[in-house]
Amino acid sequence: MKRLTLILALCAATLSLSAQPYKDRSLPPEERAKDLVSRLTLEEKASLSMHPSAPVEALGVKAYNWWSEALHGVARNGAATVFPQPIGMAASFDEPLLYEVFTAVSDEARVKYRIAKESGHIGQYQGVTFWTPNINIFRDPRWGRGMETYGEDPYLTGQLGMAVVRGLQGPSDSPVLKAHACAKHYAVHSGPEWNRHSYDAEVSERDLRETYLPAFKDLVTKAKVQEVMTAYNRFRGEPCGASDYLINTILRGEWGYQGLITSDCWAVEDFYVQGRHGYSPDVASAAAAAVHAGVDTECGQAYRHIPEAVERGLLDEKDLDRNLVRLFTARYQLGEMDDISLWDNLPASIIEGPEHLALSRKMAQESMVLLQNKGILPLAPDVRVALVGPNGDDREMQWGNYNPVPGRTVTLLDALKERFPDIKYVRGCGIVGAEFAPKPDPNNPLSQALGKSREELEAIARQYAIGVQDILNYVRRQERMRTSFLPELDIQAVLKELEGMDVVIFAGGISPRFEGEEMPVNLPGFKGGDRTDIQLPQVQRDLMKALHDAGKKVILVNFSGCAIGLVPETESCDAILQAWYPGEEGGLAITDVLFGDVAPSGKLPVTFYRSVDDLPDFENYDMKGHTYRYFEGKPLYPFGYGLSYTTFRYKRAKVKNNTLIIPVKNTGKREATEVVQVYVRRKDVPNGPSKTLRAFRRVTIPAGKTVKVCIPLEDETFLWWSEEKQDMVPLPGKYELLYGGNSDQVRSKGFRFKK
Repeated sequence: MKRLTLILALCAATLSLSAQPYKDRSLPPEERAKDLVSRLTLEEKASLSMHPSAPVEALGVKAYNWWSEALHGVARNGAATVFPQPIGMAASFDEPLLYEVFTAVSDEARVKYRIAKESGHIGQYQGVTFWTPNINIFRDPRWGRGMETYGEDPYLTGQLGMAVVRGLQGPSDSPVLKAHACAKHYAVHSGPEWNRHSYDAEVSERDLRETYLPAFKDLVTKAKVQEVMTAYNRFRGEPCGASDYLINTILRGEWGYQGLITSDCWAVEDFYVQGRHGYSPDVASAAAAAVHAGVDTECGQAYRHIPEAVERGLLDEKDLDRNLVRLFTARYQLGEMDDISLWDNLPASIIEGPEHLALSRKMAQESMVLLQNKGILPLAPDVRVALVGPNGDDREMQWGNYNPVPGRTVTLLDALKERFPDIKYVRGCGIVGAEFAPKPDPNNPLSQALGKSREELEAIARQYAIGVQDILNYVRRQERMRTSFLPELDIQAVLKELEGMDVVIFAGGISPRFEGEEMPVNLPGFKGGDRTDIQLPQVQRDLMKALHDAGKKVILVNFSGCAIGLVPETESCDAILQAWYPGEEGGLAITDVLFGDVAPSGKLPVTFYRSVDDLPDFENYDMKGHTYRYFEGKPLYPFGYGLSYTTFRYKRAKVKNNTLIIPVKNTGKREATEVVQVYVRRKDVPNGPSKTLRAFRRVTIPAGKTVKVCIPLEDETFLWWSEEKQDMVPLPGKYELLYGGNSDQVRSKGFRFKK
């Protein structure tokens, strides 16, 4: 009897699954998704298409929030390891290390996701669908968000972007995905920040496919990125999130992309809000346009109006169903719908654990780019040194933007104290002169909270019906911003404090408080998160010159997310180290390089120009004059540039069996790592780049030794613009293979490519 009962129960379960395919784990995810979507009401479909995806309890669908961030560590979700800002990691030219970094990031993400599930609530930023990497081309150093990218070169961006995707998403043969990466912002998006909600990017088909799209194509067709985010701006008259050409002709058509497309946050509002794109008459029409184009999920609230759009005949419900099938297919593939995870055994101790901190430090070491050295570096261990400058002890500056908040951060001052416990630190000046410090806004009720007690803050909170924590956050931000302008420069007082000091390490540059995404900053040299000038703020320049004139040896450690015009500093400084925003271990990495424990090996992923006079109009997206590939002037420091504590000599290369063999000799007295770079040039096809990166290798070479670096010459090495195909294709013909340690100092080898 018991056996009969069991058989009947199993039969009932089988019949139940056959009647409810969306619950049957033996079926393909897409088949399950189609069945589930067929059971939803129109209102449920709308609510499931927004980034805070609502639950459908009757069908066992849990709430899920698609919005999580992991630009260089799991962000906005408690403590996590902070790796260097992406522009710094790009300077490493190290794909395997970047893969390790984002494997660590996805490990920490899976731990945090498990903890959130155990708590019974998975909120915003606690999921495993990460809106990163930013693979836009950093075409102009004035763009504030350029620091989120992997530089100005399409090939480098594509190679590093693929490493990010593979690290985040996990093994390609895994039965469930570890996480989602998201290629953003698609497409033709690189500032200015202040007009991104209304700007129309008009570019030629050649510029589109030669510069703006290659990295996206790499991530889609090779790394199988699971999400693509559309950009805020218009492209040829249409918002990117409604562009049939970008989304359906190219992305889903030519490239065969089957993953998810999400809007940038509140970008669908830009379709209709007055003064922006002027594309749609109202919110329902905007929602219809985005859904019809194939934007599967919206970050924002316009998709609430999907039912209205259907009722008014603006949207065919079949388009919505198509998008939702993709959404639920993705949720099944992540294991989220079935509550399956292969990473629940990862311990919470890995978060900011020793291995991840060591990885952050190693990446920061490799990101350091030595721009100038007049023989002062590496520093002797017994040097009489002082630290000066506004970035010497600023933890938050080192975190960059879109960052986690670590449990600890080692600033440059902290690291120097480990070597010199009594080291003198003189801040000296602010990032920008004290005379430019903003005054409290008398019309902002929160401004009256500055300097108040807890009891007074609670009274203000009650008066304006806001939380005390909101006020405290505002006060903290205002205080941090205020200190960015302090102290007022007193050169004589600084010099007096530095009496007896031979060497000054000047921690200068700028800060994520001044550059970044759409910021309320309007100061000399800064506008809305962007730069209007690429020079160092004058107050820092004046102080370094005074130190130099007083006979001090000055080492500039420049913290920034962009290229800085450093022409005067080449005179006033004995060494210049570009440190970017180096993460929580950044101080240690800097001292490792300054004192020679590690030889610098970073290379510039962007061109360092002399001044804005070298640059075309910021709002002109034509590539002519932008980046090393089209710039006709003489840069201060070229793309790919970076010194070491040794020198390398490139010998004559040869081609054998479709492989470029480059002998490279370390001519110095210590082992060091070089980034060997290969560019191609084609002179018989007009209007193209003067040269373009096609390969790179990091090689460690012992002192006095020569290694042979082998670069396969493949069809993709010779991708070039074809007027006939109106696309990038392996184009037969005569090329120059340019090889060396940067884009400016190269040797040449002729080669005829025959397909």
